[in-house]
Amino acid sequence: MPAQDPTDLHFRDARELAHAIRDRELSSRQVTAHFLDRIERAAPLAAFSEVTAERALAQADAADRLLAAGILLGPLHGVPVAVKDSIQWQGTPTTGGSQARRGVISNETSTAVRALAAGGMVILGKTRMTEFAFGLSGQNPTQGTARNPWDAKVARAPGGSSSGAGVAVAAGLTPIALGGDTGGSVRAPAALNGVVGYKPSSGLISRAGCLPLSDTLDVLGPIARNVADARLLAQVLAGPDVDDPATLALPASCVTALRHPVARRVATVAVLAPQAWPAPLSDAALQVWHQMQERLAHAGLTPTTWHPPASLSFARMADDNSLVLAYEAYRYFGALAEDPAAPLWEVVRARIAAGGRIAQADYEAALNRRQADMAAFAAAMQGLDALLMPACDQAAQPLDAEDVRHVGLGKLLRPANFLGAAAITLPAGFDADGMPIGVQLLAPAGHDASLLDCAATLERVLAPTQQTPDMSPWDL
Repeated sequence: MPAQDPTDLHFRDARELAHAIRDRELSSRQVTAHFLDRIERAAPLAAFSEVTAERALAQADAADRLLAAGILLGPLHGVPVAVKDSIQWQGTPTTGGSQARRGVISNETSTAVRALAAGGMVILGKTRMTEFAFGLSGQNPTQGTARNPWDAKVARAPGGSSSGAGVAVAAGLTPIALGGDTGGSVRAPAALNGVVGYKPSSGLISRAGCLPLSDTLDVLGPIARNVADARLLAQVLAGPDVDDPATLALPASCVTALRHPVARRVATVAVLAPQAWPAPLSDAALQVWHQMQERLAHAGLTPTTWHPPASLSFARMADDNSLVLAYEAYRYFGALAEDPAAPLWEVVRARIAAGGRIAQADYEAALNRRQADMAAFAAAMQGLDALLMPACDQAAQPLDAEDVRHVGLGKLLRPANFLGAAAITLPAGFDADGMPIGVQLLAPAGHDASLLDCAATLERVLAPTQQTPDMSPWDL
């Protein structure tokens, strides 16, 4: 095997690394050791809550042995991946970002981790998250907040709740990561860190063995450098699982279609009318939005303006998503929140406790509206492959103790969860401080393949060259 200079490995795509490993230009062990060394030197970024170096190297060696024997387990065989701290792996801590679970070692392995291992992937460790996944800024003052790598001077929001996953991909600590999205928790860290965040349709990827927040809304999804990588990880993970009934309700064609990317007619992408946006954009975000539209027009792509039916209020769906999330989260964590001795961040304690004050009738009414909204969205999107709308009302701002500075993120991201929709955020530009701003695409539940086809087409227009943060201030 020829010698390789590993210095550029950390910003290479997962797909590129997979090809290099498959072609024996690199070994999985070389790639894994490179990322483990980089993670160790990146301690100030606080992206990882647990690094499983010994296991990772053993997995890498196994991947190399299998490849030498002519056995390829999947499209990302030998490629390192990081997983959110809510995703269980037997023998490792799973704290869910909370000191209330400090020292808890998992005695089971989630379906997702089993699928990663079965696909020949190498798990580098667990990434930090907002406590119990309850917050989109990514702040976690009790366990430590991951640092947004785009600003080495000011501690800005990394995006949550999959904060460490977004930081790890953006900073070149892992080529790809698996997070969770209940109200925007994959898309927020992706958007604020300038990478791609894909929230699959409910039921595409099994949640069995993961710490829950909301049974109705929880999904797992990739954070990646590009759409192709996100799609490949979804291929590895997607499929029915008897331990997660939601996966049994999704037609098998939704899973198999992931394997066959096709060129889409971009005219089938529509833009959500600004008067239907659930939150106003900052001047900087609005400027990026207009620049994005100019790039699309220059490329000969002019999506039509889409006006939702009167019953389909994106602002109301964002609020309904919060109601369902809080009501169900209280059923899991309410006793903890009501215990004053429990070591919870007071902001998260208040969010959980609020769920206990929601009447069951209001919760059930929201669920009924959800079914009606899903049907209305699917009907109104007939003939369209995806809906384009803002993902960020602003770029990452300095963290605030009350955690209210980034509430606009939720208003823009939560409607997709309430619709059970497939959704993906794409980098679209930067504000005057050099902080990333993203946009998102939505498609009705089950239409993941067409969403990803459209995203791959738009990605080449919105960000023709991949931009990465300057890591020299971090000595990386």
